[in-house]
Amino acid sequence: MGKVYLVGAGPGSADLLTLKAYELIKRADVILYDELIGDVVEVIKNSNAELINVGKRRGHHRMTQTEINKLMVELARRGKIVVRLKGGDPFIFGREGEEAQYLAEHGVEFEVVPGVTSAIAVPAVAGIPLTHRDYDPAVVIMTGTEVKERINWESLAKFNATIVVLMGVKNLDKISKNLIKYGKNPNTPVAVIERGYSKSQRIITGFLSNISDVAKREDVRPPSVIVIGDVVNFREKLIKVENYKKRIPKK
Repeated sequence: MGKVYLVGAGPGSADLLTLKAYELIKRADVILYDELIGDVVEVIKNSNAELINVGKRRGHHRMTQTEINKLMVELARRGKIVVRLKGGDPFIFGREGEEAQYLAEHGVEFEVVPGVTSAIAVPAVAGIPLTHRDYDPAVVIMTGTEVKERINWESLAKFNATIVVLMGVKNLDKISKNLIKYGKNPNTPVAVIERGYSKSQRIITGFLSNISDVAKREDVRPPSVIVIGDVVNFREKLIKVENYKKRIPKK
C-alpha cells in the first residue's frame, strides 16, 4: 500500500512552497495537481513523477470529484507515493476535507501538508495586513460561491472584522449589496486583488457601494481575492514608504 499526501502549493509562487512540499514533489510517483498552482507547475515538471492534471474551473472539469477520489485510492493501492497538489492551503475551500475523509474511509494512509493560503498571502503582497491593532480585531474568510445558502449576512455585516472573500468575483455585486442591506457601511474600503503573486497581478480598490461597478469596468476576472475592511486603507501608507514601492504593485 502506498500513501497519499494532501499538499498545499501556496499562492502560486514557487519560492513559497514549503520545504516539505518541495521534498514530496521530488519523491512522488504520481502528482495529481489542480489548475491554480501558478509557477509551481514548473517545479513539478522537473520532477520524475507522472503528472495528472485534475483541475476544475467553472464550467470545465477534467475529472469529477468522485473520479479524483477513486483515482487516489487506486494509485495508493498500487503502492504509489501520491501527491495531491492544491493551490493555497488544501484545507481552505480546497475540498481536501472531503478527500481526506474518502481516503480514511477506504483505509488509505494519508498525510496533510499545509500550504500558504492565498487568503493571507495575496493581501500581504498587496500591502494589506489582515490584522492591525488600529483596525478590525478579527478576520473572516468566506467563499464567494454561496451567496444565499448558508451565510448569515446580518451577523456578518455587523461583525467588526476584516472580510476576505475567495472565489467571489462573479458574485461581487450580490456580496456587496447583501452586506450593505444588513448594515455594513457603504463607504467600507474594498480591494480586489487579481492574479495575486503573478507577474500580471492587479489591485483594484473602491468602496462597498461601488466596487462591483469598478471591477466590471476594469474587467476583473478570477482568480481574485477580495478584502473588505478598513485595513485596505493601510496599503496607501506602505506605498508611500520608499523601500516598499517596488514590492507593492500600484493600482
